[in-house]
This record gives sequence, structure tokens and C-alpha cells, in this order.
Amino acid sequence: MGWILLFVITGSLLLSWWALPELRSNPLPWVRRLGRDWRRTQRGHRRMRPKKPWKAPTQLVLSYRHRLRILGMLSLLIVPPLLAWWMHDGRRVADLGVPHTASRNPQIAWLLQGEKLVPPPALPPEVFATAEVEAIRPRLTHASRDWSLLDEDFRQRLLLVYRLMRERYGYEMVLIEGYRSPQRQAELQAMGPQVTQAGPGESYHQHGLAADSAFLRDGTLVISEQDPWALEGYRLYGELAESVGLTWGGRWQMRDYGHVELRSIQLSRRHQR
Repeated sequence: MGWILLFVITGSLLLSWWALPELRSNPLPWVRRLGRDWRRTQRGHRRMRPKKPWKAPTQLVLSYRHRLRILGMLSLLIVPPLLAWWMHDGRRVADLGVPHTASRNPQIAWLLQGEKLVPPPALPPEVFATAEVEAIRPRLTHASRDWSLLDEDFRQRLLLVYRLMRERYGYEMVLIEGYRSPQRQAELQAMGPQVTQAGPGESYHQHGLAADSAFLRDGTLVISEQDPWALEGYRLYGELAESVGLTWGGRWQMRDYGHVELRSIQLSRRHQR
């Protein structure tokens, strides 16, 4: 908003200089009179001898023509910056329903309007039941990986990220948890803050607007960011997720590299798993 205020003040000064010929031709008496009256007011000289009321130059020269001119110029000064600020809000930028991050990328915006992407085939349950996976994500075998339970808009954005990760970088993404019931959220919360700090109803998972993902390498699920290959994949994943308007957990204080969510103004804005 600071640049808008600066724009309006500067434009107003230029407008006054242009619209008030008397001020433009001889500004010194006008400025002196303003300064003298201000000093008298500060000194408490409020009860002065009655004298002829002083009229500022603006009162002397603001004819009907001047008023119309000033009104038109003020419209030109105020409307464009306010419109730019209003359009800057991500919820208003795109007619496509695409947040501002995606709308700045024509290719992403075009892809989001294109064909409806289809979720990949489900993987065998044993892929999610290894000792490594259990150590990092307890009880993952009980997690829901049903794409149909996710919000349609969120699902298409996430599937687009999966597609771009595969086509651009060769990473095969896997949904490890999508929708989460309140009962499961309570179970995970009971495991401690290292698992999640969100209780039932406090996570975007409960609304089908969040998902946790990992990588499939040679048929094995890779979750840990300790693997340099996976860490680089998470970085690329976060960039692509943000480019389609999703929030990436890798930027949180309690980093959650595989987590993305589609923020909604109706829901809590806390960073929650």
C-alpha cells in the first residue's frame, strides 16, 4: 500500500500545480500566509482582532471547470493503483480460478484448464509396509490413498504436479496419504508433536485439501529426505506445487517436504499437517 500512497500524494501535488494557475504563477505569498497562520495557531493566538476572512487560493480559483478537471484527474490518480492492488490478491487475479502464482505462468494456467487428469493405478499395499516407511511414517498402511475423496480442484493441481515431475525431471510421485478422517487425525496427534500438532478438524486433510507424497524408485517407496536424490526431488516438487497455487510444507518451520495443501479462506490458515 505504501507505493499507492506515494503515487496519490505525488499525483495530487502535480495536479494542484497544473489545475491552480494562481498558485502556479505566484506560490510564495500563499506559502508565507499558511506558515504565518500556522505559527499564530501554535502560539495560542486564537482570539485575534476581527479581520477579513482569508481565502486560500484554492477557494478563489476553483470554478466549475476547475472542479470537473480536478475530479477527472483524481479518478485517474486513484482508480489505477486501487485496481492494481485489488487484482494483486490471489483470490481475484484469474478468471480461471487459478491463484496468482499459477496465472503468472501461462503454461501452467493452460494445463490447469486442459484435460482432466486421471489418478495413477493404486500400488500394492506391501509398498507402504516396509520397515523404513514405518519408521518414518507410522501406521501408513492405514492411510487413505483414495483420490476420489480429494477436492476436485486440489486433485487436478496435484496430478498436474505429478505429471510435470515425471515428464520434466524423471521422478515418479506416489500419494501416500490424502483424505484423513477425524479419528485417524486424533490417533496421529496422540503419537506426539513430531507426527502432527493438529487435532481432529484442524487439518486440511479432513477437507480433502491436503496430501502427502513420496517417490517411487525401482519399485521401492522413498520417503526420507536424508536421501540426496529424494531431497532434490522434494525441492523440485515444492517449486512445481507452488507454481500451481499449492502451499508446500517444505517452507514451514517444522518442515514437511512431502506435504502440500490448497488453502481455503473458509478454513484455518495455520500451517498444519
